[in-house]
Amino acid sequence: MTTSGDAEEYLHASATGTTLSFWAARRPDVPAVTAPDGERSFAALDAEANRVARVLRRAGLVPGDAVAVLLPNRCELAVVYYAALRAGLRFVPVNRHLAADEVHYVVDDCEALAVVADHRFAEVADAATAPIGRLRLRLSVGGAIPGFRPLAEAAAAESPQALPDPVRGRWMFYTSGTTGRPKGVVRDLPPPSADGMGGNTNRPGEVTPEEMARAGIPDQRMEPGVSRHLCTGPLYHAGPLNVSLTVPLAAGVGVVLMDDWSPEETLRLIAEHRITHSHMVPTMFTRLLALDEHVRDAADVSSLRYVWHGAAQCPVSLKKAMIDWWGPVLLEYYAATEGSVTYVSSEDWLRRPGTVGRPTSPDKVLILDEDGEPLPPGHAGTIWIKAPAQRFSYLKSPEKTAGSYRGDHYTLGDIGYLDEDGFLFLTDRVADLIITGGVNVYPAEVEARLTTHPAVRDVAVLGVPDPEWGERVIAVVEPVAGTPTADDALAADLIHFCRTHIAHFKCPKEVHFVTALPRTDAGKLPKRELRERYRARAAAGTGGTSR
Repeated sequence: MTTSGDAEEYLHASATGTTLSFWAARRPDVPAVTAPDGERSFAALDAEANRVARVLRRAGLVPGDAVAVLLPNRCELAVVYYAALRAGLRFVPVNRHLAADEVHYVVDDCEALAVVADHRFAEVADAATAPIGRLRLRLSVGGAIPGFRPLAEAAAAESPQALPDPVRGRWMFYTSGTTGRPKGVVRDLPPPSADGMGGNTNRPGEVTPEEMARAGIPDQRMEPGVSRHLCTGPLYHAGPLNVSLTVPLAAGVGVVLMDDWSPEETLRLIAEHRITHSHMVPTMFTRLLALDEHVRDAADVSSLRYVWHGAAQCPVSLKKAMIDWWGPVLLEYYAATEGSVTYVSSEDWLRRPGTVGRPTSPDKVLILDEDGEPLPPGHAGTIWIKAPAQRFSYLKSPEKTAGSYRGDHYTLGDIGYLDEDGFLFLTDRVADLIITGGVNVYPAEVEARLTTHPAVRDVAVLGVPDPEWGERVIAVVEPVAGTPTADDALAADLIHFCRTHIAHFKCPKEVHFVTALPRTDAGKLPKRELRERYRARAAAGTGGTSR
């Protein structure tokens, strides 16, 4: 695909959200998406996306409107996604592990006019969406949901032909905030590009090949007919949707979707499909390395070329062990929903163990002290990141948006330093944030729920080191005076109470009881001191219901 005509066609496809159609015309019978529920060729996926785009338009959705999806990693998620991209809509993926109240908040807050849900989540989907009067469509996938129309039935009545007037849409993710409720991250659309035609787009974020080269990252070119990408993470997260679906398909490369991740299945799929590219998080590395040695030795991972990883810091010993096993195929990045920051190859990382990479431009990262003054190399301070050209904002939250920026830079609340060669190292976190299994958990949300339990007078939710998940969530609880017993039974009750209201991954794995939490005269809780204390206890193996 090197002719000027092809480049012009691809540029037009990029501008109209129809890059999938570009490849459907050239690789119609090649598998585009292979999932536990089936497979779609490029032509079939493109045709279904056209049908669903017409379903959404017939319901009255116009460019800028939102469609929310509560789906596992299955073919229909890709269908709805590409329908939204060519119909000018906002595609809002919802974490399928959320409780009904949490799903309701996201669907209502993004002002979705259509919802697509899997029958496996029928109870949550119905409870979350039934009260929202503005919804024009509730569509089910994989089976019946009361009050929902089957997506396949609605789509069958529509034409599979290309839309005469495609409009480029976008995705919109929700990221949790320190106040508890998540916020929708709205990004300006990047300019149309023909870069993906050559397969040179397998990277997180909107970063040019030139910027990647400056960061020392090799060309990870994907070749149609040669490359295959394995999607290991849930597509309701920004990283997997971008790196493991959008980018490969934009390059004409097929994707194999995993739904329920396991290390054994990962190795099987890599060998069966001759996987060349993938995206993972450190927890997956931990579980892969925990396999029996004979299983690892028998695994055929020779096809792997590049495996992106991010979402959480990767311990030095863990990453070294993975490179020893898989070779120098790991490419690490430091990023968030708001934008990408740094990248590092295996070779550069081995020369500087622990780094999360080098910024793609000299002004990409600033290290500032508490007064906002720049710090020299080797001195740790708050990390400020230059906003991408496609700046982000938080939906319906101009104050939060404004507060996130310092000029052209924003911060995720992390602490770190740049070495003399410009490589970034993370040392701590300012934001009250827990990252468990590569997923963000904001303690304020969990604390707000636990304080409604009648036995809880005060609570602090913390993250402590965990060998598998990176961090695990714990709660330090001050019981209401007169509570008969603060024991394992009450701890179990508090965990169950939490799980009935919010997603399980956010809830504490253990509860520690104290006579009183150390509030200051101003009512503030010294979280840093508490974290250090309970991290030390975790390292010593002291857990649960301690007073």
